[in-house]
Amino acid sequence: MTTRPQAVPWKLYQRVPVAAGEAATGVFGEGPPVVLVHGTPASSYLWRNAVPTLARHHTVYVWDLLGFGQSRIAPGAVPSIAQQATTLAELVAHWGLTEPSLVGHDIGGGVVLRAHLVEQVPAAGIALLDAAVIGPWNTPFTEHQQRYAEAYRTMPPDVFADIITARLRTATYRPMTDAGTAAYLAPWAGAEGQKRWIDQVCAVSFNDTQDVVARLDRITVPTLVLWGQEDQWLPLSVGDRLVAAIPGAQSATIRGAGHFLTEDQPQAAADALVDFFGRHQP
Repeated sequence: MTTRPQAVPWKLYQRVPVAAGEAATGVFGEGPPVVLVHGTPASSYLWRNAVPTLARHHTVYVWDLLGFGQSRIAPGAVPSIAQQATTLAELVAHWGLTEPSLVGHDIGGGVVLRAHLVEQVPAAGIALLDAAVIGPWNTPFTEHQQRYAEAYRTMPPDVFADIITARLRTATYRPMTDAGTAAYLAPWAGAEGQKRWIDQVCAVSFNDTQDVVARLDRITVPTLVLWGQEDQWLPLSVGDRLVAAIPGAQSATIRGAGHFLTEDQPQAAADALVDFFGRHQP
């Protein structure tokens, strides 16, 4: 039986001005660069227990998507996958990276691939973890929120909090700790957090990954598709379609892991990334 690691303090101390706001970022370790991109409704907190292992082999760059975690999105800007991909390209340039490995989870997978294939961000390798790329990938809950956005936006904050707490707890295979649940929910607290949650839900669209899907056969760098075997949000069949669409892509699954696989099995996920990137260094 795998023991869930103890929660560790997590805060990003660096702030990088970008065209659509301000990105909270952090850099850890030393070695070939790896950039981690989380998905929704998470933040860089998702990576906290995987970073120590990764940082023993790589310089690890993490950030909160605009409108998520500790990052700010500019008034009028839309936290779409396309905008996040543009921001990722800005950050890669800011960090002075010429060919980093790119890791994307959930819609972070769409962000990473759009940055690489549309924004022309070079990559030494790519890892896609339970990634939202080939549609349809909206969950029924996301579609319901989009259809009735105004109802979700205006419901009492305590009712809204109850709904998203119950939803968040289905992201893992094993029960999420109270401390972990609170940390994931903290950025979405109160009326302002509720508004930002609905803003990002409404901004998520398969339109932003259509250009990516049309270019998947152009990927030439080593690619790993890594999935939580017990993912209730995006089933293994979604990953299988992604593997089939990317030339030479390798696939792996992690037992005892749901959609937030680095929450359930951070060591196994980190080990899989270290092994894959280690075998495919330029």
